[in-house]
Amino acid sequence: MLKDVPVDPRGPRFSAWMTTLILVVVLLTGWWRLLAAQTVLFAMCAFISLKLNPWGHVYRAVLQPRLAPVSEREEAAPLRFAQGVGFVFALVGTIGYAAGLPAVGVAATSFALVAALLNAAFGLCLGCEAYLLIRRAAPAASR
Repeated sequence: MLKDVPVDPRGPRFSAWMTTLILVVVLLTGWWRLLAAQTVLFAMCAFISLKLNPWGHVYRAVLQPRLAPVSEREEAAPLRFAQGVGFVFALVGTIGYAAGLPAVGVAATSFALVAALLNAAFGLCLGCEAYLLIRRAAPAASR
């Protein structure tokens, strides 16, 4: 497993914009194979490392050099947890679409889209907030 380091918070927001675009295309087309690819991306980021996110590479190579440095960074653990939540919704959506249950695919993909859009547009990471709530609720288990 690759070691994650604190990240520039603008990178995950850029990734959330790209995820939003992908999920909108899936909802408009029902193209479950694209959702399957997004599911794999969520899995790689959640279970291996955020460094595997191709949108993070695009952000660091193209956008970050043109922006002022940031003074604060975000820890990777809440972001990885959020990717895990996205993985679950995307997996359910992929299975729904692929199994001929488009209502399941649409519902799960819509939940993932709302979360991605909130992160992209407002910087509100629902998965990150859930991670922090869980950590506060079970502090002894996290040590």
